[in-house]
This record gives sequence, structure tokens and C-alpha cells, in this order.
Amino acid sequence: MTVTHPAQNVSAPPVVDLDPSVLAADPYPVYRALRRTAPVVWAPAINKILFTTFDACTYVENHPEIFSSHVEGAAMVKALGGRPLIRKDDPDHAAERQAMNRPLRPRNIKESWNALFERNAETYLERLEEIGSGADLNTDFAMPLAGQNLIDMLGMHGVDPLDIARWSLDFIAGSGNVTDNPDIWLRCETSRAECDAALDEAIPRLRAHPDASITSAMLAGGLSEDAVRSNVKLTISGGINEPQHMITNIVYELSRNPAILDAARRDLSLWDTIFNEAVRKYTPIGMITRETVSEGEFEGITIPSGAQVGALLASGNRDESRFPEPDDFSIQRSTTASLAFGRGVHQCAGKWAAQSSIGRIAIPRLYERLPDLHQDTDRPEIWNGWVFRGMTSLTVAW
Repeated sequence: MTVTHPAQNVSAPPVVDLDPSVLAADPYPVYRALRRTAPVVWAPAINKILFTTFDACTYVENHPEIFSSHVEGAAMVKALGGRPLIRKDDPDHAAERQAMNRPLRPRNIKESWNALFERNAETYLERLEEIGSGADLNTDFAMPLAGQNLIDMLGMHGVDPLDIARWSLDFIAGSGNVTDNPDIWLRCETSRAECDAALDEAIPRLRAHPDASITSAMLAGGLSEDAVRSNVKLTISGGINEPQHMITNIVYELSRNPAILDAARRDLSLWDTIFNEAVRKYTPIGMITRETVSEGEFEGITIPSGAQVGALLASGNRDESRFPEPDDFSIQRSTTASLAFGRGVHQCAGKWAAQSSIGRIAIPRLYERLPDLHQDTDRPEIWNGWVFRGMTSLTVAW
């Protein structure tokens, strides 16, 4: 399908001053303005129709018959060097997703992965303590921990956690490379080559000796080698980004909300609530891209066929009509599920692994080991990104 320029066909109000660099610095004021403009807007700067509210994003997620994941010319496909399942529709998507889901179900996580998550958390807690007060929580703990957890879950051998974290950053940069920056494509090419070299070792080994890993499950599920490689790279993109940023986001918020931290120490069940509120407020995957295969309509706004759309999940998760005082961090919210892990058939397969490895293991143990942990406010945190967003630096003290 050829994606058309929808300016003459869409009834959504245009937003002509949308600036990706402003979004990368802080997207939330822009999102607030977009929601006030309309639930659906036309953004010529990025050639996308944007869905801005909770209900509008949910509409996109719940109607795959209109909003196809098979986006032509998708930056993610170019970044990963192949089309992963998130860029496919059913039945192809379902076949690959079924194989990947097996090792990521809650029961399998409990039986196969929690002990590994605990061991890795202890390893990197010890290293954080050795570095001492003034450490960067992102680069000295969150990034290598998320990297090692994913290396183990993918069944890879001989891969350094900081290397797989770099691959993740490069794949994420490529997937969000809406300005077609050639330097980013070069980074993706280098990281793809390194990842493929690691898979050259892992794939034949896992064919001969299957294990509980995600890669092994995809091979056993009959996926082609090309599909396995693309989906491993997809898993690396999100499987480090989301857990890594949840560690820094939660510590950032608890440094500002000590009463919530005290409550969690008294009631351990609150760690799940804290995790869910953090992923709502700081949605790691801020936008998902779809392509319309038929005409749609939302709240009287026509969405033409053949257009690229972006569902701004990070905006929907701060929709005032769904989450009162959305910029606040609160553990008193209703049980309304956020859009942080998506909805429908494309809900993030790693949701339960992230909740367990970070919300139930890494964060509680971090505060058990370092009860006075807090952000060092003399050294401001650094944020980056909007399609994918998180902290690249958070200095902590204890």
C-alpha cells in the first residue's frame, strides 16, 4: 500500500507547529495542548494523524480492521532489518505471538525466571553499593540489570549487558527516526550485525538443546529463522527500554513522595500499584504507529484510508477525563488500566516479566539494601525522547 498525504481528506484540525525536538525535551505540555485541540489532529510535520486522548488511542487499539500494524516504510522495519510481529496483522501476527507468549506467561515467569531476576538484582545491587553514593542509577544499575535479565531470557551466551543495552538504544532510535537521520541508520546497522553474530551462536545451540528461553520457544514454535531474528531484535528494543526506565522513574517519584515509600514498606502489595502508576505517568513507549486500510471515524472526525496514524499512548495516559490530576503521582487512583502496555492483540508480551523483575523484585530490594536511597538533586536528571522516552541519567545518593 502507498501511504497518501491525507491533508485534503482528513477532517481533523491541523497542527502545523509540532516540533519533534520540543517533544523530545518535554512532550507533556504539547500533549495537553493537543488534547484540548481535538481527540484527533493532523500533524504535517511528521506526516501522521495523531490520536491524543485515552478513548481515541483505545479506538485505534481496538479496531485492527481499520488500523493495520503492517505499516509500509515503517522505521522499525528498517531499524531491525526485518518485519517483527508488532508490524504484522493476524493471522501472521497471532502465529508468531503465540510462540513468543509461552515463556512470558505469569506462571512461566514465576517458575523459570523469578529466581534469575533475584540473582541478577543481587549482583547489580552489590555493584551499585561498590560504586557508592553519587552513582548514576541508570548506567550503574538499571541498564545493566535490564540487559542481563534479557540476555538470560533470550538464551544468549557471551553477550555483555552494556552491549545489548546499546543495541536497544540504537534500535529504539531507528524505530523513532522520523527525520531519517543517516547517523541513526548507521548505528542500527552496526548493532544488527553484532546481534546477528550472537544469534549465529544461539540459534543452532537452542535447536539442539531447547530451553526455557524466548528464542528457544520461537524456534520450537516453527518460526522461520528470519522471523526469530527480527523478533529477538524487537524484544531487545522494548525488553530493556521499559524495565530500565521503570527503575529510574520509580526512584525519581519516590524521592519526591517519601510518604508513598513509607506506605510501601508497611504494605508490600503497594509495590504493584507504584509500578502501575509509574508506567501510566511515564509511558516508555509514547506512540504506536498504524496505517489505515479502510476509512474510519472517531467523534465525527473522518480518518481516511491509506494514512499513517500515531496513537499517543503517553498523552492518553495523562488524559484528564480518565485520570484526574494526571500529572500527579498517586497510589489512590481507581483500578482503570492505563495504555502503558497497549491494548488488544498487540498488548506488550513482556508486561508480566517487567512487573515481576522490576516492580516486585528489583525496586523493593533496592530499597531494602539502600533504605535512604534518593535522587541527588544537585545533579539534575536527564530525559530524552518522545516516541520512546526515559531518563538517560539519574544521580542517586544514600
